[in-house]
Amino acid sequence: MTAPAAGAVPRHDPYAALRIPNFRWFIASVLAMTVATQMQAVVVGWQIYDVTHDPLSLGLVGLAEALPFITIALFAGHVADLRDRRRIALAALIVMLGCSAALLAFTLRSGIIADGRVWPIYAVIFVSGIARSFLQPARQALGAELVPRALYPNAVAWRSSTWQLAAVFGPALGGLLYGFSSIRTAYGADVALMAVGLAALARVRHASTPVPAETGAVFERLSAGVRFVRAHAVLLGALTLDLFSVLFGGATALLPIFAADILRVGPQGLGVLRAAPSAGAVVMSLLLAHRPPVGRAGRALLTNVGLFGLSIVGFGLSRNFALSVLLLAIGGAVDMVSVVIRSTMVQVMTPEPLLGRVSSVNQIFIGSSNEIGAFESGVAARLIGTVPAVVAGGAVTLAVVALTAWRVPSLRRLGEIK
Repeated sequence: MTAPAAGAVPRHDPYAALRIPNFRWFIASVLAMTVATQMQAVVVGWQIYDVTHDPLSLGLVGLAEALPFITIALFAGHVADLRDRRRIALAALIVMLGCSAALLAFTLRSGIIADGRVWPIYAVIFVSGIARSFLQPARQALGAELVPRALYPNAVAWRSSTWQLAAVFGPALGGLLYGFSSIRTAYGADVALMAVGLAALARVRHASTPVPAETGAVFERLSAGVRFVRAHAVLLGALTLDLFSVLFGGATALLPIFAADILRVGPQGLGVLRAAPSAGAVVMSLLLAHRPPVGRAGRALLTNVGLFGLSIVGFGLSRNFALSVLLLAIGGAVDMVSVVIRSTMVQVMTPEPLLGRVSSVNQIFIGSSNEIGAFESGVAARLIGTVPAVVAGGAVTLAVVALTAWRVPSLRRLGEIK
């Protein structure tokens, strides 16, 4: 092979991270587990709404998962910095596999979920939230350990695209299995895929480098990630932007109502609606993986979050199923740009000994925006109606973008992340 000329720019290799065997097994685990959890979300959402016919009950699903997740997240991030991250992730996946098995068991015994009584499902989701609080920081930090620092943006793009690809097939598969077969078949597939995700992660051959024990009070060690984020205005601005935009602009929790009462497309249509944002995100993430890192990262972040807000407003006003799917796909595509930029910022800007705790802070922001956002959507839909709640949420997202661009000029001026 001919050596590159002196001063030549190295050619961008879009598959660089995937050439690492441990990272491939890691990606396979993310794929299987995410398909399982996305299937589960569709089936649980339709099952609860079918039993209760109450939009608030859908919001309570998010609250049941968010409360333990947010409460334990800082401690879980601290544990991820002190213990072997692979083992923590494996233990969390075992618990989540047990939760999937419990949901299947409920359907095998008639009478457990009936007559508006859905608290057993909330209990399982609560336990799953505890497991997820340990899984997320440990797995995110583990993913960063498996590749060289120069490959962080490429690895983030592939991990995000894998997650989104799973989020396309998971909801669609869950809706199809529920609609054309049975709820037991859907939950059975959930259990099987969760087991595959656990087995794939077990194939990762990697042990985290021990971190020297820190001195100081326990609270100071736990809150080190919070202090680090607060000290970096660009990172804090990016996380805050994501928090409030998705907190008010998320319509996912209300999709069962759109499928059942507004668009009237049934559980099969619900699966398509849930898959649409991730379908758009997959296309965008593949484009990002095949391109060099984003140049004007701050401007791109603000622009794409603004486009996300507009897509949510359009979805709330749409009465056409195909147009609704398209708008959700556009929202997922532009949201993927912000996901890759924000995740790359966390990994590149954070020292390795703090990566677990800063990742847990990031997950608190994400968990707050998604699960608490689901509860907010349910409450808003109960108070002012489903459509006004979605449209107002998209409008608030646009206001958040404008406020962030004004208050955090360093984020607006952020260039390439490296």
